Amino acid sequence: MSTKVEAREFRLDGLKWLLVLLLVAGAAFANSYYAGDVALLYRVLVLLAVGLLACFVAVNTAKGHSFWSLMKAAQLEVRKVVWPTRKETHQTTLMVIVVVIIMAVILWGLDTLLGWLASLIIG
Repeated sequence: MSTKVEAREFRLDGLKWLLVLLLVAGAAFANSYYAGDVALLYRVLVLLAVGLLACFVAVNTAKGHSFWSLMKAAQLEVRKVVWPTRKETHQTTLMVIVVVIIMAVILWGLDTLLGWLASLIIG
């Protein structure tokens, strides 16, 4: 039994990235150009629409497709994580606080001792 995996073909990637760049630059320019004439809500809606269009074009490139695949795989991995309970989080936080306080006291004592020894040597 043979299974064929068809690889997606990505054509004109450079042109697509140029289109993404032009869309983003054009949206930024239009947003600043129409800042006083058009209401903020309309400018935000247009920026969202152009952003979605730019993302759609970018995902249809080889790098965009691999990035999208990475994001989907990362989402699956996050679902597999066993998150600590509230009690475990509190216990761990308390342990970290205690260790930080102990280390602070040790370093303070060491600093004081070395400062005292240096003042004896220097005079």
